[in-house]
Amino acid sequence: MGHGHSHGAAGDAEPSSDALAARKRANWLLAAVLVPLGVLTMVAMLLLWPSGSKEGLTLASPYQAAPGVTFDTGRIQSVLQESCSQASTGAEIPQPGQGGQQGSQCTFAMTQPDAGGSPVKVVINPDVAKSHGVKAGDEIRYLNLSRVQAAGTGSPAYVFVDFVRTLPIALLAVVYAVVVIAVARWRGFRALLGLVGAYAVLVSFMLPGLVDGKPPLLVALVGSTAIMIGVLYFAHGFSARTSTALLGTIFGLGITALLAAWATSAANLAGVGDHDAATLVNMSDRISISGIILCGLIISGLGVLNDVTITQSSAVWELYELAPDTTAPKLFSSAMRIGRDHIASTVYTIAFAYAGAALPILIIVMLYDRPLLDTLTSAELSEEVVRTLVGSIGLVLAIPVTTLIAVLVVKATGPRGAAALQGAGTASGTETENADAGRFRELENTPVTAEDYASLDTGELAAVVETRRARREAERRREAEQRAAGLRRQGGKGAGQP
Repeated sequence: MGHGHSHGAAGDAEPSSDALAARKRANWLLAAVLVPLGVLTMVAMLLLWPSGSKEGLTLASPYQAAPGVTFDTGRIQSVLQESCSQASTGAEIPQPGQGGQQGSQCTFAMTQPDAGGSPVKVVINPDVAKSHGVKAGDEIRYLNLSRVQAAGTGSPAYVFVDFVRTLPIALLAVVYAVVVIAVARWRGFRALLGLVGAYAVLVSFMLPGLVDGKPPLLVALVGSTAIMIGVLYFAHGFSARTSTALLGTIFGLGITALLAAWATSAANLAGVGDHDAATLVNMSDRISISGIILCGLIISGLGVLNDVTITQSSAVWELYELAPDTTAPKLFSSAMRIGRDHIASTVYTIAFAYAGAALPILIIVMLYDRPLLDTLTSAELSEEVVRTLVGSIGLVLAIPVTTLIAVLVVKATGPRGAAALQGAGTASGTETENADAGRFRELENTPVTAEDYASLDTGELAAVVETRRARREAERRREAEQRAAGLRRQGGKGAGQP
């Protein structure tokens, strides 16, 4: 009797034809929504694709040198404090105790050019010398004016431009990639490739589109949707779970875009006082600073929005795997308990991320000693405040919508795995949950609902699901071995009868 009951439970673990049909209908429904949306996004990208022309732009790039002037690199050998009149290449470097120390003092770096030759004396910008400073061993990039400068003019022949940061940034990028791939394995590698694709969309479509004067709201929405479609499916694979997260992400993206469009106009965000914004305004009449700010408000929330929707979708699936008999309202309620934790943590994430990016501005505004309300609504901080509020609202609203879509889809797929869970619970008699799942009710004949697991995060839910799957597989193997042993015993008895 025991073997027969266990065998029936194990057999019921296979999805029925009705469950497969329901799952197929759910997938077709998701495809009916997402495929036209993907096609519409691609068509919109083609229609909005920028020309790439820079005609009419009046850009004075600091990295474009005049004829005879070059940008060279070298390594600093020593740092000197001397009179600024010693800046010319022909001036003799004064020794301690000698003259030439009168007047304003400048910082010079004796630099060995990477191209070879004698060391040159590079004058360091006063702001760099005061804020960060330079030291022996630093790699710098400097402007070489020696070929076009008349001798004895007293003007600096070599002027500091920037530090060479290629090696440390490259090492940091390699360490980042190694850590991601080591921990997340193949999925982490795909996420990195997806990030490269997202960067390609940003550089080839969104930024040139803004320079071309394309509608900023459309550019931001179309480009962000294309990025999310590529990143989500490439990193997480094609599944109903990923499609659900994508629908929630697009909803949050739409809410964020509408709020950003309203806030940019209502709060009069025009980049006043921003040096970079002033540079863009003077470059071309086609460039809209408010449009660029609008696009930035939308793009800035993509990463966090993607994070909460995919984890919330996964939470619904894991809860359903653990308690497939839970009703849709209870499943939604349990998943939202997890979602509220996501909301709290990600709101902090957005606020602190923007505060860190605007730290120099925060310090300056704090030193002005203005009232708090005036400070938060000032030209210096209003953009960061609006970005935080807009991104947080879109994020918060995306969580219940993603949860609702996930519950509807997962319930439409039928009671997948319910019989297997019941079979694993009854086949072993009085078996209770293993130590790693001891927090949950799993006694024989005790109903288990999603509410029993609502206090867990998605990682813990996934761990319990994997534990149960492994236990079910082990139980099936034991049952198969017992059946095989019973057949062998029956065969032996039959052979021994006359």
